[in-house]
Amino acid sequence: MSNIERLVELMRIMRAEDGCPWDREQTHASLVQYLLEESYELAEAIENSAADDELVEELGDVLFQVVFHSEIARADGRFDFERVAGAVADKMRARHPHVFGDAPRDIDSVKSNWERLKADEAGKRERKRVDDGVPVALPALQRAQKVLGRLERRDGVLPKAADSNVGSEEEFGDALLALVQTAREQGWDAERALRDAVRRLAEREF
Repeated sequence: MSNIERLVELMRIMRAEDGCPWDREQTHASLVQYLLEESYELAEAIENSAADDELVEELGDVLFQVVFHSEIARADGRFDFERVAGAVADKMRARHPHVFGDAPRDIDSVKSNWERLKADEAGKRERKRVDDGVPVALPALQRAQKVLGRLERRDGVLPKAADSNVGSEEEFGDALLALVQTAREQGWDAERALRDAVRRLAEREF
């Protein structure tokens, strides 16, 4: 038995009638907070150049959340971990024609094909707004970057960049921090302010 199979079986036992009562009562919705927490802990470990043992642990915690959600769905007769793994494998294979096909392998072509394939997938899901499919739960800065990237690819029209003398990512971080302090002084919610600005941008007609 592989370790993946062992983990999937362990999850089934934990959620069985004679397993763990807490695990049995969990739902997709109740687990969201833990998925986010584990993902942020993994990101922190990576950014702090954590030792391999710590990185293995944090990656395992994220994987466990995927297995947990898959087992909930399997018990409901919807899908299982095997289908989840197969779906992402199929998607990644399709998005890498330069590896599994005869598409050009230079970096510009690779990026262009990646964006085109993602756009084709989005079209099949009938996305109508530039922010469709960009999770509202993303941190506002991350969501803003994604929406701006989509706008640039779709229309080539972007808000004008603010005039500043910021010349590095570190200086940019300091400038953002100063803006957050301004929000604090005014009693504003910086995350909400940026979320609202991104929403207004996504609703604009170009």
